[in-house]
Order: sequence, then structure tokens, then C-alpha cells
Amino acid sequence: MVKKILLPLILGFCTTTAFAQDDNEMKEQEYSAPKPLVIEGYGEVYYGYDFNQPTSNNRPDFVYSHNRHNEVNVNLAMLRAKYEKDRVRANIGIMAGTYANANMASEPGVLKNIYEANGGVRLHKFRELWLDAGVFESHIGPEGAISMDCPTLTRSLIAENSPYYEAGVRLSYRSINQKWYFALMHLNGWQRIQRVNGNSTPAGGMQITYTPTNKLTFNMSTFVGNDQPFGVVKMRYFTDFYAIMQLSKRWQVTAVADLGLQQTADGSSTYDDWTGFALITKYKVNRRSAWVARGEYFRDPYYVVAPNDAGSVGAGFFLWGYSLAYDRWVTKNVLWRVEGKGYAGKNPMFRRGGAWFNDDYVLTTSLAFRFNNRKNH
Repeated sequence: MVKKILLPLILGFCTTTAFAQDDNEMKEQEYSAPKPLVIEGYGEVYYGYDFNQPTSNNRPDFVYSHNRHNEVNVNLAMLRAKYEKDRVRANIGIMAGTYANANMASEPGVLKNIYEANGGVRLHKFRELWLDAGVFESHIGPEGAISMDCPTLTRSLIAENSPYYEAGVRLSYRSINQKWYFALMHLNGWQRIQRVNGNSTPAGGMQITYTPTNKLTFNMSTFVGNDQPFGVVKMRYFTDFYAIMQLSKRWQVTAVADLGLQQTADGSSTYDDWTGFALITKYKVNRRSAWVARGEYFRDPYYVVAPNDAGSVGAGFFLWGYSLAYDRWVTKNVLWRVEGKGYAGKNPMFRRGGAWFNDDYVLTTSLAFRFNNRKNH
């Protein structure tokens, strides 16, 4: 009699437990499944003090990021949506801040507030082969507009004098082992959403990234095109190389080199050139703190990409830079930084009072934060 009573109870309990475990596993899988739509926000507030004390409170014209003097301001405030499901993906980001005002000055109207706006389709069911079109983050260099994703608080000279964004069509492929990435682009120009007037010549680029281990990344990016208005054709050829090396748990080194050529005149067989390099070393004190040192040099003797409005107009742009910074993660989503930077030029190019000098010193601090809805709560 006891057996007849206990046996059904035991079987029922086991069955209920099994279903409960299955239900819990399904809930855990649903919890950990990636969301197809991610909303992300980013903001960076900064204060910069330029010891040359520019009367306009604007940093020199070759500075686009963190370019205001002696005021608390927003370098970049950005809100974007990312969607990826099955074989389609899209990104839409809007922005404001002093970076947007300075770097997007040539774009008309509301285009100035587009951080990115692109969509793509996966061309192969089992391979990461994508075709995307729209406005993208630039494929050139390891530094972008989002300071939190860069090794230093402020941008290097070569980053300031190469595209932060681009618009066009991109065909990309990532290998199955995730070690190789290839991309080809058809672009509207050198950092252009809207083409310059009278320019209809094609422009393009290429990117190859090799990541043999999670401690090494090698990249080569190129640009070919004409950025002149009103029917003038002066072809530009540009290549960027960089390597990111995680030497140990504490030490990381980023090395960058740029080389550019542009025809001296329409149809000319001679070229003006410019070059630059940067070496950035990061020492991680602990999981929250780090020191970052940078040395850099940029030369543009013919003012192909650098501004030509300093006290030594026509003498060429030759500039050394160096910086030392301290980073502190307040939380995993909030980063405080302080950086001292110096410049030393071959020619007088910095205005101080009523005269021109060849040096400049800047102290900058920033607080950056990021949030998103990647995790279910």
C-alpha cells in the first residue's frame, strides 16, 4: 500500500523537477541571448587649458577634438542604435559637441550631426561577407572620435590630419578563425558625406587587418581619390600602418605611421608628400589605473592636409608632439583622464599675445561615460 502511494509521488516530483530545470535553462539561454537592437549612449565632458591663451578660446586649426580653451564643454555626446539579426544589420548615431562643430564644419545642415548611418546585408549564409552602405567611422588609423576607445585622452597629430568618418559603400570579409579582416570601399571623398562642388571623380580605400593572437594586431589602410573642387583633379594616395602590441599584462604599445602623396597640379607627374608617426605606450598600474606616454611627429611641407594660416605661412608644417597622461576608471563605464601635452615646431605656428612662437603647452582633463542595454535585467 505504501509503495502504491509513494511511487506516483516520487515520479511526479522527478518529472516536475526535470521540467523546472529545463524551464530554468531556457530562461538562462533567453537571458544570455544577444539583443538584436542595442541602444548605446556616450558622452565626454572636458576642460582644456592652452598656455598660449588664445583670445578666441579656440585651439590651433589642426586640432578638431578637445579644441576649446579655458572652458568646460562637451567634446562628444552621442546616441546610437545598433541592429543585427539574421543577415541584416544597421547603425544610426547622432551627435553634438565641440568635436562635431569643428570636424563637420564642411558638411551642410543636419549632416553635421550624423555620427554614423549605415545598413548592410550578409552576402553568404555561413561566412562573414558583408555589403554595407552609408556613413561610417573611418577605416583609417587606430584612433577615432570616441576618446574612451582610444589609448590617449586627446588625438594624435596623424589622427587629426586624416579622416574621422567616411561615406560610401563597403564590402568586407572576416575569416572563419577571426584572424583576418579585408575591406574595399567606394567613397564620396576624403572625409566627405557630401561631395565638394564640381567633383565627380571616384574615390576608394582598402583595409587589411591581421590579428594572429589576442595580443597582436597589424593593420594597413589606404585611400585613393581626388578631393579638389570645380573640376580640378589632383589625385591623392595615402597609406596608414599601425600595430597594437600587448607586451605583457601591464604594458601595451601602439605604433602608427602615415604616408601621403598628392599631385602638385591638375595632371602633373610630380607629387607633394606628407608623413607622420606616433608611438604610444601604456602602463597599467592595476585594473583601474594606467599611465600613458606618447611621442609623435608630423610633417606636411606643402600643406596638403595641414592648415596654412600660421605665422610662418609658406614655410611648411613641421611639428613634434609629446604627452603624458593618467587614466582612472571610476567604474567600468566611467573614465576620468588628465593629460599634459607639448608641441615643438620647426617654424613659428602658435600665436601668443601679439607674436608667433614655435611651441605650445596644453593641460586637458575629461570625464567620459557610456551606457547601453546589452544585458537584460
